[in-house]
Amino acid sequence: MRKTILKISLTAAAVAMFAAAGCQSTNSTPPVVTATPTPTSIKEVSTAPTVTVTPSKQINPTLKVTPTPAKKVTSTPQVTPTPFVSEKVGRFEAEKGEFSGKVHKVTAKANAGFSENAYVEGFEGDNDSCTFVAEIPEEGFYDLTFRLRGIGGEKINFVSVDDEYVGDIGIKDTNLGDAVISRIFLSKGTHRIKVYKSWGWISLDYMDISTSKPIGNEFYMVSKELCNKKASESTKRLFSFLVDIYGNKILSGQVCDKGELGGEIQVIKNTTGKLPAVLSMDLMEYTSSRPDGGKKGMTITYAKNWAKNGGILEFHWHWTLGKDYVKGNWYSSFYTDSTTFDLTKALNGTDKKGYEMLMTDMRNMAEILRELKQADIPILFRPLHEAAGGWFWWGASGAESYKKLYRMMYDMYTEEYGLDNLIWIWNGQDRDWYPGDAYCDILGMDIYPGERVYTSQASKFFETAGWSEAKKPVYLSECGCIFDPDLAVRDGAVWGEFCVWQGEFVKKGNYNRLSEQYTEEYMMKKAYESETVLTLDELPDLKSYPME
Repeated sequence: MRKTILKISLTAAAVAMFAAAGCQSTNSTPPVVTATPTPTSIKEVSTAPTVTVTPSKQINPTLKVTPTPAKKVTSTPQVTPTPFVSEKVGRFEAEKGEFSGKVHKVTAKANAGFSENAYVEGFEGDNDSCTFVAEIPEEGFYDLTFRLRGIGGEKINFVSVDDEYVGDIGIKDTNLGDAVISRIFLSKGTHRIKVYKSWGWISLDYMDISTSKPIGNEFYMVSKELCNKKASESTKRLFSFLVDIYGNKILSGQVCDKGELGGEIQVIKNTTGKLPAVLSMDLMEYTSSRPDGGKKGMTITYAKNWAKNGGILEFHWHWTLGKDYVKGNWYSSFYTDSTTFDLTKALNGTDKKGYEMLMTDMRNMAEILRELKQADIPILFRPLHEAAGGWFWWGASGAESYKKLYRMMYDMYTEEYGLDNLIWIWNGQDRDWYPGDAYCDILGMDIYPGERVYTSQASKFFETAGWSEAKKPVYLSECGCIFDPDLAVRDGAVWGEFCVWQGEFVKKGNYNRLSEQYTEEYMMKKAYESETVLTLDELPDLKSYPME
């Protein structure tokens, strides 16, 4: 979680709503402008994916829900399927439209590589945008490909369709390149596609729209093998369940640091009559380098109570640092701008004191987690999250130092401490930060798209799924809004879970009343009553769930 909502995931920041860290949200809706499309004929349009949703919401604890494999046919020859060929709707030149704010046309040199020797710049403020108007001839799924370059280096900016955020476009350097937002569902007719400022400072050349490749059930067929080959039986049973439901069911999840009796959980219960399947909590209070020595945490007690009631547990860790590395408030020292700590120096031997602090903190947390191992409680463990954003110290020194620390933690916890009850969720927000398939069971993505945005975030779902060479389940490990489960099914973006952040994202002030700032009451009820979404009362007995 981060201080400011950036409306994106990777690259997006989250809003820190835990104790003592205040935050603001920023949203802008710049005026809409248009660009003239250059349509072409369409031969094939991708329609809704063939993702099957189990008709009954109730999971039978005695039944497996593994997809039935197709029977092998030997009496007829095998037919090679025709390869999918994407068809282009058209190219939309940025410089041919009207712009808002400081966005303006720039004439390029003939050899600069820009289409039609022109592009637009001026994405500098919140009111700066360029909007394309596209006429879509058939309902279906489409890929939006933007040609652009960063001014001065890596840049990220937002894209909306009909004034609703659908994703972000990033470019790594100053060279012209493509940024794709994939599998956006567009109905037949006219749509307004807007590029607007996040970081800003890009040269935007054009946008292509083309049909998306269809997906099928095989996309969701992932392995039940955990990265820790010594995982406990209970952990394997939980993961077996998670894999069996993946693509058919979505776990409801909620961050609530005060456990079952916390305000967010009570708001959900009062609003929907149900409880989430997953309770997510912070391990921050157990950090040994805190002034109180990490002795005041209640998370483990809350976790045991939740597990006793049959719920699934998920942990993250806002890792605060020792007083020698704090500038400002100690309780904010997980933020890069609140600490002087340099991870690279600690890992390369330059800062030996810093290295010892890391080792002490990790060992202390291992002892905390060992208590749950001894209680035979499996955990969805999401450490060192959102690293690529750089707002946390574990991401401020770059991808290589981050990956080294992540692997060190994994090896320490699985080998040295034998923590066989952890299912590892990697949530670094960028492919370049991925530590490898040997260190990850589930791919997590955090998305804060703004207020009352109920789209499925399909583009980020499919992008995240592609970061692993092996198939891994994909979870929305933090979000500000609950997405519409019907749209997730329609788009084929059936996330393994949604997990809503705490505080203002659920409850209003200090009262246990629903705040509708981010998710309105009707949408919360719709999600918790959906046939696709699993709640606490619908979970099977995970201790006896079959592993095969």
